Amino acid sequence: MADEDEDPAPGDEAPGGMRRGLRLGRLEALSDGVFSIAITLLVLDIAVPASAESHLLSSIAHLWPSYLGYAVSVATIGAMWLGHTAITDYLERADLGFVRLNLLLLLFVAFLPFPTRLFAEFIGRNGPERVAAPVYGFSLLLTSLLLQLLWRYAVKHGLVRPDAADEEVELLTRRLTPGVGGYVVLIAAGVFIPVIAVVGYLGIALFYIVPFRSLRPFRRGGRPAGRRRTPQS
Repeated sequence: MADEDEDPAPGDEAPGGMRRGLRLGRLEALSDGVFSIAITLLVLDIAVPASAESHLLSSIAHLWPSYLGYAVSVATIGAMWLGHTAITDYLERADLGFVRLNLLLLLFVAFLPFPTRLFAEFIGRNGPERVAAPVYGFSLLLTSLLLQLLWRYAVKHGLVRPDAADEEVELLTRRLTPGVGGYVVLIAAGVFIPVIAVVGYLGIALFYIVPFRSLRPFRRGGRPAGRRRTPQS
C-alpha cells in the first residue's frame, strides 16, 4: 500500500483539484507564449517609411526613440520571464489564485508594446513626452509588482516545493523586490526628464537580469543543487 504522505504521481489529483501533469506544464506553456509574442510585437513598431529612400540613413537614425523603447521593453520582458521561470521552477503546485494572478501578470506583459510605442512616438514633443514616459514607467512598475506578488503568493500559500533550500527562497524574494522604489522615483522624474527616466527603466531591467545568475539550478522533480533545507523535527 502506498504511503499516505507520498507525493501524488503525475496525473493524480493535487490540492486545489488540479492535476499535476497539466498544472505547471500548461501554465508555463501559456506564459512562455505570451512573453515571446510580446517581445516579437515590439519590433513590428520599428519601421522606416517608404518615402525615406532619398535620406535613408538619417531616417534610420531618427528612429532612436524606437530603439531605446525596444531595448527597455525587451530587457524588461526578458527580466520578467527570467523571474517567472525561477518562480515556476520552485513550485510544487499551483492553485486557482496563483493561476489568476499569473493571468493578470500576462495581461500587463502583453500590454507593454503599447506604452513602448507611445514613448517612441511622442518623445521630443515637450508636452506629450512628459505623459508618455511616466505612463511607460507605470506599466513597467505594475508588471514588476505583479511578478513580486505572484512569488509572495506562492510562498505564503505553501506552493513552493518543501525541499527547496530556505536561502534560495529568500534570495529570489530579495531579487524580485528592489526595482519598485526605483520605478517610483523614475516615473516622477519622467515628468521633467523623460529620456533619462527611460534610460533608468533600462537600468532596472538589467539589474533584474544580472543577479539571477547567482540562483542555483533547481531541477523540476528533484532538489536544488545547493544546500538543502533541513527537515524540522
